[in-house]
Amino acid sequence: SLQNISDIMLLKGIDVGIVQSDAMAYSRRKRQFPRLDQSIQYIAKLYDEEVHILARKDVARLDDLAGQKVNVDVSGSGTSMTTSVVFDALGIAAQLTNDDQRTALEKLKRGEIAALTYVAGKPTKLFDGISGDTGLHFLPVELTKPLLETYLPAHLGHADYGSLIPDGATVETIAVGSVMAVFAWTPGHERYNHVARFVDAFFSKFQLFLQPQRHPKWKDVNLAAQVPGWTRFPAATVWLARQADAGTAGAGMQTDFVAFLSRQGGSLSDV
Repeated sequence: SLQNISDIMLLKGIDVGIVQSDAMAYSRRKRQFPRLDQSIQYIAKLYDEEVHILARKDVARLDDLAGQKVNVDVSGSGTSMTTSVVFDALGIAAQLTNDDQRTALEKLKRGEIAALTYVAGKPTKLFDGISGDTGLHFLPVELTKPLLETYLPAHLGHADYGSLIPDGATVETIAVGSVMAVFAWTPGHERYNHVARFVDAFFSKFQLFLQPQRHPKWKDVNLAAQVPGWTRFPAATVWLARQADAGTAGAGMQTDFVAFLSRQGGSLSDV
């Protein structure tokens, strides 16, 4: 994600890239890119990935991880980046380790680490076959105000992890979105016009991604969904407003987009 942001900002031939939605928050905290907020926008949010935090039996809540070893996948991974943002926002000073996930899971079973974090679309195969008798369990992640600026509410359930979550129970967590990011070209610029044409093609032909031969995750995409902490590319905003105003957008898209305009203090006629 961070490399893609760098490429969008610095490479002449790159207009669009796919990044995790919290890459913006991480980059701000680390002050990696000057004028980032003015340079990067987004076209659409794609699928979500849930934050999984699997812990030992004696760890009851996130605060218990302070001072303990928590594996966050290999250095530079999306899981490592997300964990850094979340733990910093919640003030959890854990000892972060960087084993691959399979190695970390074995260490967790042996009690050598307190927990592991994994950002992945549920259900993930990493947790297949783990018996509830081990005492390992998922920690809830509350969507606090600091996290609300970057993440979305999500949950893990029995249908996702039957051996770890009892029937009828859920574990609240957060999700990070995959974002189609773009350089913030000025309207009227030649490169802006190129991207605007791409937006029109991508949005107008989006139904093709829902056909059976495409990945099921496309069915989770809502083109009107907002990405906290990001600014939408103007051509995408105009396209969505035009479709909603014309009544040709899906009911879910139109409802979400009108709600967005309401939060901004505007209406469809303002776009």
